Amino acid sequence: MTNTELRGSKRLQGSRRAGVIILGLVMASLSVRVAPAQAQSTPDCAAATTTVDLVACAQRDFQTADTGLNAAYKRALDAVRGHDAPPPNDAKAYETALRAAQRAWVAYRDADCKGVVPFAWSGGQGAETEILGCLTAKTEARTRELLEAFGQDEGASATTARR
Repeated sequence: MTNTELRGSKRLQGSRRAGVIILGLVMASLSVRVAPAQAQSTPDCAAATTTVDLVACAQRDFQTADTGLNAAYKRALDAVRGHDAPPPNDAKAYETALRAAQRAWVAYRDADCKGVVPFAWSGGQGAETEILGCLTAKTEARTRELLEAFGQDEGASATTARR
């Protein structure tokens, strides 16, 4: 290969490399511009029909239910902290028991919804929506349970909450 041919070959490689880099930068800038628009898109859940919209709505419903559960759980913990009884039934033991029960409940909910429910769908497109629906329903039920047990109003007493 002559010097002229060698220089021409190197220029061709250099321009190919530059073209690939420019193409990569253009594609990256397009994906950055598209991603925020997709992330900000909120589906009309009353009219949702696509899997993407149904999943987004189910995720929103679960987040709302989870926020409610967290508030009810905090209220329950606040209530048991005021429990006035001698050991072994004092406030610290009551809080420890409530925390253990909540952790066990979360493990049960997740195992049932994420472990058992998918088998009914055999990996189909509706599985994720059904899993989220299961998580939401169980979370809402647990929220009601905590509110009933520890009072819905701020003045409810933990000592009279459990029958």
